[in-house]
Amino acid sequence: MPDADPGTNDPKMLTADATTHSREPCWRNLARLSLLFVAIASLFGTSTGAQAQQFLPNVIISSTISANGALNPYGVAFVPANFPPGKNISPGDILVSNFNDITNTQGAGTTIISLTPNGRVAPAVPAMSEPGNATIFFQGSGLGLTTALGVLQRGFVLVGNVPTSNGVIQPGSLLVISNNGKQVVSLTEQLNDPWDLAIYDQFDRATVFVSNVNGAAKNQNGSVTRLNLMVSLGTVKVISTTVVANGYTVEPNAAALVLGPTGLAYDPTSDTLFVASTADNAIFAVQKAGSRTGSGGTGNVIFQDDHLRGPLALVFAPNGNLLTTNGDAVNPVPTQPSEIVEFTTLGQFVGQFNVDAGQGGAFGLGITTVGSGIARLAAVDDNANDIIVIDQTVVH
Repeated sequence: MPDADPGTNDPKMLTADATTHSREPCWRNLARLSLLFVAIASLFGTSTGAQAQQFLPNVIISSTISANGALNPYGVAFVPANFPPGKNISPGDILVSNFNDITNTQGAGTTIISLTPNGRVAPAVPAMSEPGNATIFFQGSGLGLTTALGVLQRGFVLVGNVPTSNGVIQPGSLLVISNNGKQVVSLTEQLNDPWDLAIYDQFDRATVFVSNVNGAAKNQNGSVTRLNLMVSLGTVKVISTTVVANGYTVEPNAAALVLGPTGLAYDPTSDTLFVASTADNAIFAVQKAGSRTGSGGTGNVIFQDDHLRGPLALVFAPNGNLLTTNGDAVNPVPTQPSEIVEFTTLGQFVGQFNVDAGQGGAFGLGITTVGSGIARLAAVDDNANDIIVIDQTVVH
């Protein structure tokens, strides 16, 4: 993904190849905070209580590069409060999956790193060829870990993988990993290169929606599979699978490897699944996603305007709006790079702010609440290979 130094108009910075991840010194992180502060209120608001309160949000920036040098952070997931602690994972931690290896080869990243937001911060790495010291929760082999990253409260982590060989996508799967960082099983039922996911967790059972890019051939076969899982102390078992949506555009892309259906956000109250389809440059809504017995096609377009530039991750904000990240692979606007965009479920644009001053920095996104009235937003920056964590008071 491209990288640019905040505050510079150097054209070679702004047009860097999107698969290149340069390293900047630590002062770059401090400068980048100015991009974040100005728009925090648009997502979370500002508390106006009578007692003295801190004006500045709490912000953490930590490297996502692990000891094996894995690059290109994709997925973001929060570990829930009742998760059984394990090796390098505890409730409240943030997990990040890496898609590239130390040579920046796409589809070769093998690590999930864990960050304790109030603990040690991994410093930036000065050169791409150097390993980092982000804490490793899981390390596999030849995987290409995608944005499909989530956590089941009974003690399992789910992560998709889309491996490549000589730049060609190979069959992927959904890995189930224990709280001690050991792979339990690999799920493949009606899955074809899992790119992202959304989880509706009910403790001993879970509904998992997985977006599939189905290889890199240009077509309309991007799909979403619903997995109904039984979850016990020792394992995860697939009870049934259903393709609940299909027909999304999939196409190869030199910068992002493949464009297709990516971010998913599920509303169990209305039984609606929202789908961020990157190549279609649109957000879709699939009705009866948790109960339907067949595909609903692409669903209905609920948001599609010039604020979208290849939407990737998709999550709900505490106010009920949706947040998506722009990867800039579609409809790029150099003056509005690496945006997180907020909009309502009825398709009204609300606001946006930058993750990075260069294009292609925004990808994985997560949000949760921590304590009373505090929201925690976590967003990865593919350009800097780090994660930005922001705590802010929520106004109701």
